[in-house]
Amino acid sequence: MSHKGFIGLGVMGYPMAGHISQGHPVVVYNRSQLKADAWLNDYSGTSVSSPKEIGDMCNEVYMCIGNDSDVREVIDGDEGLLKGMSQGGVIIDHTTTSSDLSKEMSNLCLSKGIHYLDAPVSGGQAGAENGALTIMVGGDEEAYKTVLLTMSCYTKFSKLMGPSGSGQLTKMVNQICIAGLVQGLAEGIHFANKAELNIQDVIEVISKGAAQSWQMVNRWETMSLGQYEHGFAVDHMRKDLAIAINEAQKNNAKLEVTELVDKFYKDLQDMEGNRWDTSSLLKRLQEYD
Repeated sequence: MSHKGFIGLGVMGYPMAGHISQGHPVVVYNRSQLKADAWLNDYSGTSVSSPKEIGDMCNEVYMCIGNDSDVREVIDGDEGLLKGMSQGGVIIDHTTTSSDLSKEMSNLCLSKGIHYLDAPVSGGQAGAENGALTIMVGGDEEAYKTVLLTMSCYTKFSKLMGPSGSGQLTKMVNQICIAGLVQGLAEGIHFANKAELNIQDVIEVISKGAAQSWQMVNRWETMSLGQYEHGFAVDHMRKDLAIAINEAQKNNAKLEVTELVDKFYKDLQDMEGNRWDTSSLLKRLQEYD
């Protein structure tokens, strides 16, 4: 059985690599060796000291890291994957990046006979831990088919959206929709509190109708309790929204609400809420009341 590589053992990558290890031999790399050591205590696998070493050992490499520059370094740096990976390999990048980066990396990898799939995820930390992520993929169809079995270890659904960059563009749509939705939920809860309604009763009723959403079902209670030390961080959301807003400037899409909510997240950063969950938009309303 061939080894599967995984690069990036953060809050998402750590459990994703763990799910793969339940059915496949896994080789991991993380910039912090302490995190890699912790992973090896929880799961079965091998740790190496560079992406190149993973490329030497694996023809499928999954990665979930930070931003565009991190991806470039891991793939094409002095000790990058392309320094070790053989022709016919596939790199599956779960990092949320710009679509331009995806096209750049795809062209670079193809010049070496390697396929690159941009495959951002949705579902958050809970989805990663429960093996229930949704993945939107851009790239070659045959390469996508070859990695479906491995990706199924940590997904509930995945779909090929089109050529390289399409996965990242779809993730932008995802974040655009979430931004307005969470702000609407925050305003709704804030209004209900001002109107002296029982928020639990309110949610019980409206979640049975057209207002229902994943955010409502999973976040209303923690929002009401002022608990934001979990989930997808404000800093990460601002990174994602910046990518979407930049893309919109190129394709002339109007993101009026998204740009407004991005400013609200900046307010939360100014309140030192960088690591708060994105649902902390309610806290902003309460603070600015």
